[in-house]
Amino acid sequence: MDLGVRWTVHGDGRTPAPGAVVRPDERLSWPRTLGLGAQHVVAMFGASFVAPVLMGLDPNLAIMMSGVATTIFLLATRGRVPSYLGCSLSFVGVAAVIRAQGGSSATVTGACLAVGAVLFLIGLAVQRFGARIIHAAMPPVVTGAVVMLIGFNLAPVTASTYWPQDQWTALLVMLLTGLAVVALRGFWSRIAIFLGLVFGYVFSWVLDRVFGKIHSADGSGAVSDHWRLDLSSVGRADWIGLPQLHAPSFEWSAILVALPIVIALVAENAGHVKAVGEMTGDSLDDKLGTAIAADGVASMLSTAVGGPPNTTYSENIGVMAATRVYSTAAYWAAAGFALLFGLCPKFGAVVAAIPGGVLGGITVILYGMIGLLGAQIWTTARVDLRNPLNLVPAAAGLIIGIGNVSMKFTDTFTLSGIALGTVVVITGYHVLRWLAPAHYRVQEPLLDEGTSSYDEPA
Repeated sequence: MDLGVRWTVHGDGRTPAPGAVVRPDERLSWPRTLGLGAQHVVAMFGASFVAPVLMGLDPNLAIMMSGVATTIFLLATRGRVPSYLGCSLSFVGVAAVIRAQGGSSATVTGACLAVGAVLFLIGLAVQRFGARIIHAAMPPVVTGAVVMLIGFNLAPVTASTYWPQDQWTALLVMLLTGLAVVALRGFWSRIAIFLGLVFGYVFSWVLDRVFGKIHSADGSGAVSDHWRLDLSSVGRADWIGLPQLHAPSFEWSAILVALPIVIALVAENAGHVKAVGEMTGDSLDDKLGTAIAADGVASMLSTAVGGPPNTTYSENIGVMAATRVYSTAAYWAAAGFALLFGLCPKFGAVVAAIPGGVLGGITVILYGMIGLLGAQIWTTARVDLRNPLNLVPAAAGLIIGIGNVSMKFTDTFTLSGIALGTVVVITGYHVLRWLAPAHYRVQEPLLDEGTSSYDEPA
């Protein structure tokens, strides 16, 4: 059985020839391949470490399971889809809602495991019936609205939890991160979030040395005098050791909050598979279902031991575009480096010590970018918001999701925010489509404009 773990050396093994690319089944020399693997790990550091910290999960376990998830993905796709899997930012808002309802880390991971299971089943269905089943249930107007409300629902988390801990540091980190995203080029722009974290980390340490403790709210919301950067846990952490594992706990209220994330994950996977296929020049249409299913399996395995769910990372796709090296050997190297980092508790303690003000500056940009991905889906698919069939359910769902509107059905069952907004968008669209006159029911493009080829004969 071909598992995609054999590579031929590209050219002289040093650099691609002008205009040439290193294909997934090729590699450069092993020292260069290892260097590229390390670069991929650095590219996903910012988002992949911020996400578990914001979710209240162990960053060490997150990085270790990202290595495991990447390995599963590469094996499942037989080495044809070069991608790195890291902690999905789409789940950050879900985790915040679940914890606000009194849920624990086990409740968060249990809800995420359920999402991974549903994603796996969707992958199998796409593999069997084609991508049109995605379009039937989730046309672009629905997908874009759900992704948008997931991102913008996070705004109060930044405003009330992170920003007040150190507003001036948050402002400066926001400005520097935004500047890095726009002004830097190539690989450096891809790790702008990581650069913002490093700057904020060092800047907070300098402020502590110069001005002493800050009088502000801490992570719990209590106002007190405290250090911006508390490294006491770093000194106590071991250099080598296993991350803390825990079993998931399943609660229907938490699962219902998390299920809408499936829509965002399907949209991400479809877009990433299409992007990689265009860059490599290799049609990956037949691998969409496999990629979605592998993403689901990897997320199930990670959350089963207490880690965060995973998904493909656009940061790493950007690295491939910049280097023109699409070798899956580099991703195997990246997975190995991630496993090694995960076995260093001291490294995880350094990450967990990221000051709240720094997270405030980062999340202002990060959460907004998540929300605006929904607008990008609308733009790419040319969704007509002048059509009331598109406008009404999207408008209602967005206000409910962003405003965190609640509906109490019983003493123990309430739908609110992301979950209620998603229900309104999906059911509202399909009910209104059934009732709407024929001239409103114009066929829209598929989820991703490139996915139309998934159902066309070769």
